[in-house]
Amino acid sequence: MPQVLVLGAGKIGSLVAGLLSASGQYHVHLADLTLDAPKRLVDDLSLSAVTPCALDVRRPDAVAAYVSSSPFDAVISSLPYFCNPTVAEIARAHQLHYFDLTEDVAVTGRVKAISAGADHAFIPQCGLAPGFISIVTNDLIGHFESIDNVKMRVGALPVHPSNALKYSLTWSTDGLINEYANVCVGIEEGEEVHLQPLEGYETIELDGLLYEAFNTSGGLGTLADTYRGRVRTMNYKTLRYPGHCEKIQFLMKDLKLKEDRETLKRILERAIPQTQQDVVLIYAAVTGTRQGELFEETYVKKVYPRTILGRLWSAIQVTTASSLCCVVDLVMARPSAYRGFVTQEHFHLQDVLNNRFGDCFRA
Repeated sequence: MPQVLVLGAGKIGSLVAGLLSASGQYHVHLADLTLDAPKRLVDDLSLSAVTPCALDVRRPDAVAAYVSSSPFDAVISSLPYFCNPTVAEIARAHQLHYFDLTEDVAVTGRVKAISAGADHAFIPQCGLAPGFISIVTNDLIGHFESIDNVKMRVGALPVHPSNALKYSLTWSTDGLINEYANVCVGIEEGEEVHLQPLEGYETIELDGLLYEAFNTSGGLGTLADTYRGRVRTMNYKTLRYPGHCEKIQFLMKDLKLKEDRETLKRILERAIPQTQQDVVLIYAAVTGTRQGELFEETYVKKVYPRTILGRLWSAIQVTTASSLCCVVDLVMARPSAYRGFVTQEHFHLQDVLNNRFGDCFRA
């Protein structure tokens, strides 16, 4: 039975620990800054296969000592993106498989550098976007002989928006601001290009509802590297209700809060409520040729909150944790087959859908 250390007992880490342990195939150590959150989760959900612990990655020697004290096979970081290089270095030093949820391009580059020559797998970007959307898009691309245009669109939205932003904080505020503020990557005319966040505005209709889409950073994952020179156009955009982008531009550009992210974080967390009544929208569209003719193929999915282990979890928690657990499960089933830096597009969509943790993407 693999032993896995999950760092971070927040929205995603808690569900990851629950899913893995409930399978009966993993023993999980769930760590946070204090014992409070991990122990509360273990007690509330009766997770006998989860060991709560207190660890702080700002004290890497203490984390390394804890890792040395148990025969861990893998470490999963559900910490803020800026913590991940430290975790990756610990994984490398102790020969552990490494997984994270980062959307940050620079952090992914750091993880790739740390993983060079490693005998174990280093797999960042294991969430929803990047993550599952990368796996879906790569599968669609494989249905074509040549590729013209690739669109990736993902959104996590309140079902019942009640504020001016028409938004609720469903995941990491640091990650959200990071996506809105950092330079985006895409492909235009076959070449990798940098795109400005909050630009590239468009609208899209899904099931009769209108959404807006605009550039955000990180969601493309490593697909631009993989398909540079093989695709004419490729981009990733976030889906929101109409009007959101304009107001975010006012906050970040007009009020210059892009330059003061801590203040923006305090404003958002004080004014924008959290919700478990959300919906995750997943949309991918690929245009290309088959037998000399132009075709388009799309993948569209809506995921709503689910009750798991007797508790209601939001759609963004379910999709993010499930995608990560699928990848972890596929790797741990054949651990010697994965080493060094591994991209999301390495994994086949059908394997994810058939995995025991892929239920939310099948229904």
